[in-house]
Amino acid sequence: MSRVRVLVGTRKGAFVLEADGQRKKWNVSGPHFGGWEIYHVKGSPADPERLFASQSNGWFGQIIQRSDDGGKTWHQPGTPPGEPQKPPEGIAKGESNKFVYDASAETGKPLTTHQFYDGSQRPWEFKRVWHLEPSLTDPDTVYAGVEDAALFRSTDGGENWKEVSGLRGHGTGPQWQPGGGGLCLHTIIQDPKNPKRIFVAISSAGAFRTDDGGTTWKPINRGLRSDYIPDADAEIGHCVHHIAMHPSRPNVLFMQKHWDVLRSDDAGDSWKEVSGNLPSDFGFVIDVNANEPETVYVVPIKSDSEHFTPDGKLRVYRSRSGGNEWEALTKGLPQANCYVNVLRDAMAVDALDKCGVYFGTSGGQVYASADSGDTWEAIVRDLPPVLSVEVQTLR
Repeated sequence: MSRVRVLVGTRKGAFVLEADGQRKKWNVSGPHFGGWEIYHVKGSPADPERLFASQSNGWFGQIIQRSDDGGKTWHQPGTPPGEPQKPPEGIAKGESNKFVYDASAETGKPLTTHQFYDGSQRPWEFKRVWHLEPSLTDPDTVYAGVEDAALFRSTDGGENWKEVSGLRGHGTGPQWQPGGGGLCLHTIIQDPKNPKRIFVAISSAGAFRTDDGGTTWKPINRGLRSDYIPDADAEIGHCVHHIAMHPSRPNVLFMQKHWDVLRSDDAGDSWKEVSGNLPSDFGFVIDVNANEPETVYVVPIKSDSEHFTPDGKLRVYRSRSGGNEWEALTKGLPQANCYVNVLRDAMAVDALDKCGVYFGTSGGQVYASADSGDTWEAIVRDLPPVLSVEVQTLR
């Protein structure tokens, strides 16, 4: 029988939730790395027992952890299991856990400084890993999106990392601006039909695509408009919050932006707004039903200054038409005095016949729907604030 494993990253540790295919009774393991911020936990599609976790601490910096037994035990790649782990060094220079920026990139142009709209400059600094994206086919290959925004790749299970430097070096890198959460690369999507195509999103620069495995990149932001930047229709500078794709249709992308929900039918070459009748088009998460490529989910937030649910009601909105027409999903969710946030990596879906949808809140609840969003229940509550939710469907 199929099983489901939900991987939860929080402000104070990671949690692993497991259930059989009925998704009624959940076993909870954790906290793993209690007291550490776990920004993201994700499993390898090529080896379901291999998990990667992004572990961050203000004193000791950033560590990548790996499990080879589905989260029962963990170790830092490069450190034999059971041996004491050493905190990383050189955080200010971006030398934590062997993440080292390539100062020259592919173009030979210096990328040691970053320029702001007012003309001032500051050095690029490594601060944390926001997102881990294991390869679809190779359990030893994993990508990492970091702050300050860059893309890294490891081909030895997370022990060593090398910057995919063509991204920062393609020309606009020095002009990228930080969003409210920092200058972070938070979304990495691999095209299952074309292994050389990768999409990334950066707050606050926009979305980018490579068609040659990372050597060259292009901005894919035509159709995005952001009134809060000097040029509202600029090639870069847009605060993209998250992008989602159904694996059967890699040319169709859905985006939750800092204001606006959008759709692209040409792999990001152009975008159109599909916010439709949402109560607010500001939010962080967006995801696609595993069995219905035109069914999309978002969680509206009141505004960019008030990061909580509109009217104190926690509502997931679903569109069965790929956008524009949205319905509120409320059964089992609090509809009064609920002022939580749902962050950009805190929603995921499973791949069972009746698609399960999962999301976590800043209040420490993880909600699940085993019927594509019609009804919800809190499968765990009172965790630390949830930073990320990922799901594995285990056959």
